[in-house]
Amino acid sequence: MRGIHVENVMNTNVQINRLAIHPGFDLENFLAMSHESRIGGATLERLETLWEEWQEKLSACIIQAGKISYLAVWLPESVEDSVERAWKAQASEGFLIHCLAQFLCMTVIQDVLPEIEEGGCAPSPRPSETLRQTMAELGIPYKSETSALLSRTYAVLTHYPYKGGCEICHLKEQCPKGSGEESSVLLPGFEQA
Repeated sequence: MRGIHVENVMNTNVQINRLAIHPGFDLENFLAMSHESRIGGATLERLETLWEEWQEKLSACIIQAGKISYLAVWLPESVEDSVERAWKAQASEGFLIHCLAQFLCMTVIQDVLPEIEEGGCAPSPRPSETLRQTMAELGIPYKSETSALLSRTYAVLTHYPYKGGCEICHLKEQCPKGSGEESSVLLPGFEQA
């Protein structure tokens, strides 16, 4: 895995291994994910600048909770605010910046778990009480005590190591991909026609 550094943090029943990862920007895959056929030079420069800036804000870790491990990747609320401002200023640029934030998170997921690319899904695990508490301590709590959705827009939590795709996802019944709607996090090449 290129550019990954691990830092261990111990909690009572949980071990958190923080990853420092710096993925490269793949224009071809970004275009596929954003459904764009081309991007102008000035826009591409802006996206590349944001990519570099957001990598410094990116958080990634492997969470070991007993015998179960998870991979969490997320961007902070400041990135969400930047995307929101871009949407308000110019919808087309806001959309591309939104796609960039998603793409950055999923690129990290794919770098750490390359099997996800074949499966086309980063399945969401069932949130145990320990997992809920750990995610809250990391600053990305679940939306509510009963929700299986994280509160951060640009956050992905999945099993580590890879255990399967959509078939093991706790959100399978609610998944936009499974119901034929557009998914908020969709790997390039797995779009529905």
